[in-house]
Amino acid sequence: MKKTDTKKIDKTQKETKNIPQGNVVEVPTAENGRRVAIKITDLHKSYGEKQVLKGLNLEVYEGELFGFIGRNGIGKSTTIDCVIGSKKFNSGSITVEGHDIVLDPIGAKKTFGYVASEPACYDVMRGIDYLEFIASIYHMSEGDFLRNTKYLAGRLSLDERELHNRISNYSHGMKQKLCLIASLMHNPNVWILDEPTVGLDIMAVEALKKMMREYADHGKAVFVTSHNIELVSRLCDRVAIINNGTVVALYDLNKEPNRRLQLPKIFVSIYGE
Repeated sequence: MKKTDTKKIDKTQKETKNIPQGNVVEVPTAENGRRVAIKITDLHKSYGEKQVLKGLNLEVYEGELFGFIGRNGIGKSTTIDCVIGSKKFNSGSITVEGHDIVLDPIGAKKTFGYVASEPACYDVMRGIDYLEFIASIYHMSEGDFLRNTKYLAGRLSLDERELHNRISNYSHGMKQKLCLIASLMHNPNVWILDEPTVGLDIMAVEALKKMMREYADHGKAVFVTSHNIELVSRLCDRVAIINNGTVVALYDLNKEPNRRLQLPKIFVSIYGE
């Protein structure tokens, strides 16, 4: 991969070459025999005196599209921030593909791709340079990088010519597409998305929905938060509702298909009118 002309990125790129690659661990198995991609146990997180997560427990299986919903400010993004290692938590444990996010953060981070609700990329770079930087972190070959970029850009209808323009000139939707591509560049086993449809047009949302479904159907784990209850109820295999710092409802929408239609009413009954 060629080097970028951004000093900050060069420095980060050099540092990542010296990071340990993480230990090989066994992915835990649930009581039902399914492999657990994300396991959250008794998670507590506070901001000063305010307790946000109060013993949250959750398992996300490989091969499923899992929805995580709740009203604004209830702890959805905080949970994800703890899962990806961007925020420290007070107590509890989190493993991703068997890697403890505290004890083996690099091992855990190698296994997932993450998309934030707001695009997070370097505006001073060209789109292609940013994707090259991401690919270099995961030590991808140039051939894999080119193939994956072409495929993912095509799926999200992002003109490859646009990748040679500076990100600062991108619209919000284009930046979000770029971040989606970056999150899947290394073909991770776990795809974590926090409100991924924000800023996307209808066609892009439909393409993303298909990609999430296909990703889970190929044995990967997809963990998504969304304010779009209809999207969650139609797409997801299981859904958890968070309130008062814990999971208060968990439904298998494949085993209980009627719950798909009832989900908006269930949501309202938990939080009130």
